[in-house]
Amino acid sequence: MLERYEGGESAILVHVDFTSDHEREDLEELKLLTDSAGVTTCTVLTGSRSSAQSKFFIGTGKVDELASLVQMYDADVVIFNHSLRPSQERNLERVIHCRVLDRTGLILDIFAQRARTHEGKLQVELAQLRHLSTRLVGSRAELGRQKGGIGLRGPGEMQLETDRRLLRERIKYIQKRLEKVSSQREQSRRSRKRNELPTVSLVGYTNAGKSTLFNRLTDANVYAADQLFATLDPTLRKLELPDAGTVILADTVGFIRHLPHDLIAAFKATLQETRDADLLLHVVDCADEQMRENIDEVNSVLEQIEADDVPVLMVFNKIDKLDNPSCRVELDEEGKPRAVWLSAQEALGIDELLDVLNQLLAGVLVEHRLTLPASASKLRSRLYAMKGVISESFGEQGEFVVDIRLRQADWQRLLKQEDEPLERFISDRLLGKVTFINQKDGETNGLE
Repeated sequence: MLERYEGGESAILVHVDFTSDHEREDLEELKLLTDSAGVTTCTVLTGSRSSAQSKFFIGTGKVDELASLVQMYDADVVIFNHSLRPSQERNLERVIHCRVLDRTGLILDIFAQRARTHEGKLQVELAQLRHLSTRLVGSRAELGRQKGGIGLRGPGEMQLETDRRLLRERIKYIQKRLEKVSSQREQSRRSRKRNELPTVSLVGYTNAGKSTLFNRLTDANVYAADQLFATLDPTLRKLELPDAGTVILADTVGFIRHLPHDLIAAFKATLQETRDADLLLHVVDCADEQMRENIDEVNSVLEQIEADDVPVLMVFNKIDKLDNPSCRVELDEEGKPRAVWLSAQEALGIDELLDVLNQLLAGVLVEHRLTLPASASKLRSRLYAMKGVISESFGEQGEFVVDIRLRQADWQRLLKQEDEPLERFISDRLLGKVTFINQKDGETNGLE
């Protein structure tokens, strides 16, 4: 649809240091994004401005300097560390005779490379088409022409109108496909809710170590690398905890500063897993100098997708890069865990994290001693399947004496589903109801 300059492997980066904090971007992050896209950086052109210039974004003097650098290095693409208007891209390309890409276009290109599943490819294509829809005007000279003469008369559309119509039709088609995907995900979520399986979603700034932690917790083989947006397609795995039982752990795409709105809209179905989670693990690179800014940016995106009211456990990762690494669990004033310091790469603090997850997700537990006759073998098998049996022994008459620990919700469901009342099997109530939520200094508070 678009005939533009051929993209290549060598790029010139352009970074402008604005006085306003809202418009300021990180140059080191741009270099990481460029490396993640597989592009070689020739040089970096920097400058300072109070505000962007309307025609070229940068001043005319910098435009001439940029054109000279393009000729000197024979660059294939110029990448701006900022969002450009379509007119600014076109004006720059006419002067420097090189393809111009802004920060949003670069992120979209990385996403296009990382997409592996059918759903991920559809989401990226939708975001790309929305981004390109504003950049059709003047992208080639014949967009405003109409053919004339015998055999050349068309339906009365200009080339620009034809491209826009095809673009709209493709966007509608992709949206319908993604609606179907969203419906399928919603059915899966309803099924998990019926089975009362809690969901834990990993969120955080890109390259914070979410996939490495995901692999460490679930023994999965999800692709993990020291680069931005290594994970794009969401992955769900089961995690077995002693008291909480089966938990669904979801690895999601990382966030970044000024994440394009088209991407947020396109990945709505994927981000729904985050909004409907029972607990968010906010993974943070504690060795990053901009740790606080990254946390604020993730919280901003969570607010945009309406997931800011989901309970959050902070996970400060990569402590092995600190001078004095120390695995620890931070508690709030109520004795509830609020943060875990660990290293997923070196497997430090993983047991502490699992213990905290078990505490937060188990909630109220019920412990009983059941005396089961031989005829209740089906119930005994079910208790084992629910991983609720603590210990088992045999009575004098050959009956099964089973000590169980179940979540209160699982116990109540078991009471409703069994044909005969289970209370008659209870021979000794051990602790009644126990909660691990208020655990502090290793002491467990029991509730009778």
